[in-house]
Amino acid sequence: MKLKLGLACLVVLLVGCGKAPDVPSGTASTPAVGQSGVQDDLSDPNIVQIAIASPDHTTLVAAVQAAQLVDALSNAGPFTVFAPVNQAFQDLPAGTLETLLKPENQGQLKTILYHHVTTSAYTIEMLKDGEQLGMVDGTRATVSLKEGQVWLDKARILGSVKAANGMVHVVDRVILPPSN
Repeated sequence: MKLKLGLACLVVLLVGCGKAPDVPSGTASTPAVGQSGVQDDLSDPNIVQIAIASPDHTTLVAAVQAAQLVDALSNAGPFTVFAPVNQAFQDLPAGTLETLLKPENQGQLKTILYHHVTTSAYTIEMLKDGEQLGMVDGTRATVSLKEGQVWLDKARILGSVKAANGMVHVVDRVILPPSN
């Protein structure tokens, strides 16, 4: 019993003195659990780690945390995430983001974020004009090719990054799901 307690104290001490986890858990007082809590400096980064490392995606990371989707998007996948840049969130009507980030609106926020994710790893070359992608929210989004650029609904793909668990396509707009 003393050995187990001593090892537990040692682990707490080492973790407390080490670097902060690369993937936030959603709240400062809750330790990271699930896939997002795994520390691995050798593998390629997953979708969440790529977003966290990008200064252009701090708002997306905050939304993923508020929706409690960090673990889901850290899992093996494969996923394709269409990741809106910070400016895309600022372009929403005034007050929209603040409203969505409130705990009582978590379901609506999840639906919007799920509309940015599909459960396959699509490279930019795989996306074809007129293709309908099934999004995690249960709706579809349409791929368009316009003047040599690839779009998903009204969002233009600005760049792409391969992740350990899929693909991240950086987009210039928040892609809202179709109205019911």
